[in-house]
Amino acid sequence: MQQFFNQKMPKQLVFGIDLCLCALSFLMAYSLRFNFDLRKYTELSVAQMLPIVLAVRATAFFYTRTYAGILHYTSLDDLRKLFVALSSSSLLLVLAQLFYNKVLGYQNFIPISVLLIDYFLCMVVLSLVRGWAKIVHYEWGHTSSQKVNVVIFGAGEVGSITLRTLQQDMGTYYRFVSFLDDDPNKQNREINGVPITLPSDDVVNQLKALEADLLIVAVQQLPLLRRRQLVEACLAAGVQVLVVPPMYKWINGELSFKQIREVRIEDILGRPAAEIDSPLLHTELQNRTILVTGAAGSIGSELVRQLIQFKPKQLVLLDQAESALYDLELELTELYVKLNFEVVLGDICNKDRMEAVFRTFQPELVFHCAAYKHVPVMEENPSESLNTNILGTKVLADLAVKYQVQKFVLLSTDKAVNPTSVMGASKRLCEMYVQAMDHYLRDSGKMRTRFITTRFGNVLGSTGSVIPRFRKQIAEGGPVTVTHPDISRYFMSIIEACQLVLEAAAMGNGGEIYIFDMGDSIKIVDLAKKMIKLSGLTLGKDIQLVYTGLRPGEKLEEELFHENEAVQATDHPKIRLANVPSPHSEQILKEIQVLIDLFVTQDNAAVIKKMKQLVPEYVSQNSVYQKFDVRP
Repeated sequence: MQQFFNQKMPKQLVFGIDLCLCALSFLMAYSLRFNFDLRKYTELSVAQMLPIVLAVRATAFFYTRTYAGILHYTSLDDLRKLFVALSSSSLLLVLAQLFYNKVLGYQNFIPISVLLIDYFLCMVVLSLVRGWAKIVHYEWGHTSSQKVNVVIFGAGEVGSITLRTLQQDMGTYYRFVSFLDDDPNKQNREINGVPITLPSDDVVNQLKALEADLLIVAVQQLPLLRRRQLVEACLAAGVQVLVVPPMYKWINGELSFKQIREVRIEDILGRPAAEIDSPLLHTELQNRTILVTGAAGSIGSELVRQLIQFKPKQLVLLDQAESALYDLELELTELYVKLNFEVVLGDICNKDRMEAVFRTFQPELVFHCAAYKHVPVMEENPSESLNTNILGTKVLADLAVKYQVQKFVLLSTDKAVNPTSVMGASKRLCEMYVQAMDHYLRDSGKMRTRFITTRFGNVLGSTGSVIPRFRKQIAEGGPVTVTHPDISRYFMSIIEACQLVLEAAAMGNGGEIYIFDMGDSIKIVDLAKKMIKLSGLTLGKDIQLVYTGLRPGEKLEEELFHENEAVQATDHPKIRLANVPSPHSEQILKEIQVLIDLFVTQDNAAVIKKMKQLVPEYVSQNSVYQKFDVRP
C-alpha cells in the first residue's frame, strides 16, 4: 500500500481524470440549474454541448500543462495553473454563448448560468482531488517511522513563514509538534494548529519529551549565547538543528526550503561582533588613501569590506592571487557602485613593482595582511617563508617610510610567540623589523611613519583553516583527521578580528604590539566531534575520527604573548598591549638584512640557523631543524 501511494501517476492519466471530472461537473451544473429535471438534458442538447466544453477545457489544460505536476506534490503553482486554465476556458465559453445568442440569434447554446456553476464546480472538484492526493500520499504513503517531528524555535513572522514553507515541501513529510518561543505572551496559543510553548529550563528533556527529530531556528536576530544554548541542547538530545537564513537572502522575498541550512560551527563558536562606528575610526580612515596587501585573502577581503563603511578616498587592493583578486573586484563592483578602488596585481617581494604602487597612489595608511601562513608548507620551504614574509614586510615597511605613510599596520599571529615553526619565526622577525624601524625613526627624530603590530590566533573559516578542512572531510564521508587528542587553539571570527585590527590601528601611536582577547582555547578534537554532530552524523557509526600525529613545527597549544612581555589593558576591553623590550634598532635592522641576503643561497640550514640566532626562543618541534636549536 505504501509503495502504491508513493508512485507517480502518468501524465496521460491525470489529463484523462481531469476531463472526466469536468464532464461530471458540467452535467451536475445542468442538474443544479434546472432542479434535477432530467428532461432538460434532451431539450437543451446537453449531449451535443458536452464535447464542445471538453474540447475547450482540454485545450486550456494542454497549454497550461495542468497535468504535468505530480498530484501528491501539488503546490500553489499547480493550483495557479489550474485556475488560469479553468478561468480562460470558461471565459471563452461565455463569450461563445453571447456570440451565438446576441449575434447569431441561437438560443440553444449553453446558458451562462450553467457555465458559471460549472466553473465553480470544476475549480472546487479538481482542487479537492489534488489536495486529497497529497493528503493520502503523506498520511498513507509514509510509515510513522519516516515522519520527521519538527520543532520551530520562534513563533513570530519568520516562524510562521517557515511553517508554511515546510508544509508545502514536496520531499519529506513533517509532523509539526510545537513552536518554542521565549515570549511568555505567546504561550498556549497556536499557529496553523501548532501549539506555542515556552522553552523550559531543561531544553534537552523538553525536546526528548516532544520526541523531536529536528529543530529549526527561525529567529532573525537571536543572541549568540541563546543560539549556542539551543544548539548544545539539541546536540545533547540527538536533535538535528537547521537555521533560517536572513530575510535579505530569501529569493524574491520568499523563503525556499532549500535555503534552510545546517547550523555551522562558526555560528556558535564566535563572539558577538559589535558595530564599530567610533569618531576616532572615522577620523583615522575617512577620506584617506588606504593600501591593503593580501586584499583577496580571507582576512584582507573582510578588512576591505569593513573599511568601505568609513568612506575612504581610495582603496588600493594588492594581491598576487589573480583569481581571488578578480572575484573581489567583481563583488565590490556589484555592491559598491560609488566606491573608488584600484585592483593591483603584484608580488610584495618585487621592490620595483611595490615602489611603483607607492609612487602612484601615495597611500596614507597601509594594512599589511599578505603572508604565507601554513605551518607544514613553510616548514618544507623556509627560504620562501623568508622571502615572502620577511623580505616582503621589509620592502613595504621601507617604502612606507620613504613615501611618508602615516601608519603601517602589520597583521601578525600567535604563532610568533615562542615559535616552534619556520612560519612562526618568520612572523616574529616581521614584528621585530617593524618595531625596530619605529624605534629607529623615533630615535633619529625624522618624520616618522608609525608602525603598529596586531597579534591574534586562528580565524574561523579562513582559507586553509581546520574548520573548512573538517567540513570537506565530513561531506566526503570521512575520516575526519586530527593531529593530536590534546591539541587546542584559540579562535575568533573574521569579522571580529578585522574590527579589532581597525580599532588597534586607530589607537596606536607607533611601536605597539596589540594582543586581541581570543577567549578560551578550544580542543580541536571537541571541535571535530561537534561538527560531526551538527552534520547529523554519528561518530564511529557514520564517520570515523583518526589521529594522524603532530605535523612538523606544530604546537599542542598556542600562546598569545611571551613570558618576558608584560601585558597591560587598553581602553578597549578586547585589546591588550604587550610591552616588548625595546630592540637595538639599528642592529636588528642590519641582522635581518643579513638573513634576507641568505635567500640567494637557497641554503635552508643557513637560513634556519640565522633565524634561531635572531629569535633565541625559536625552538623547533617535531622538525628536522631541531638539531639547529640554540642550547643554553
